[in-house]
Amino acid sequence: FERFKAANAFRQLIENWHVSDFHINLARGSKDAVGYDDHLSITGDNLQLVARNIFENHPDIFDNIVSVMKQRVPGISEIRPVPTQDGRLLLSFQDGAFTDPFIDKYVSDGTIKMFAYLVLLYDPEPHPLLCVEEPENQLYPGLLGELAEEFRDYADRGGQVFVSSHSPDFLNAVQLDEVYWLVKEAGYTHIKRAREDKQLSAFIAEGDQMGYLWKEGFFHGADPS
Repeated sequence: FERFKAANAFRQLIENWHVSDFHINLARGSKDAVGYDDHLSITGDNLQLVARNIFENHPDIFDNIVSVMKQRVPGISEIRPVPTQDGRLLLSFQDGAFTDPFIDKYVSDGTIKMFAYLVLLYDPEPHPLLCVEEPENQLYPGLLGELAEEFRDYADRGGQVFVSSHSPDFLNAVQLDEVYWLVKEAGYTHIKRAREDKQLSAFIAEGDQMGYLWKEGFFHGADPS
């Protein structure tokens, strides 16, 4: 591969990228505690195992994840992977307003999903490319801005994040030069870049938000309905 460095780099990118299509119902509940998982699966069904791996082998990273959760999700004061007597593993979430913690089965969808995304984004061996499918599903709209910041921080640390979304709230949280949209014309799909659209750029310069502009039809060819 020394002769084909570009091809080798592209191969490594493809082999190490990660697609996230998170499903709350698969992530909840206790899991078989046997073994370790290094990376979050596509659906997030191994969240407990990955959290335990980070908790035991990378405690500084786990503490950082919990610290970010405290900032992003009000009320959270502690998170721990907890083994059960029957050889299962679950997640324990401590809310500062309560004496006893809640297991993951009983916390909100948004709490579980935000924690899962942080586990993905703070992976000790981060993926060069993350592809995230509609992160707005089961997530409180107010958290979408927080999540957009986390995606941006991941990119600033050297990774790349590709997010598909149909949420005006998420679109409001990102920057003009981060947005592309697809338009199908005469049987072909074309990629449009928001920054290159003069009308959009002018509106944003005046203080408008992209989510609202999309709903008003200014992303030509991308019907919000």
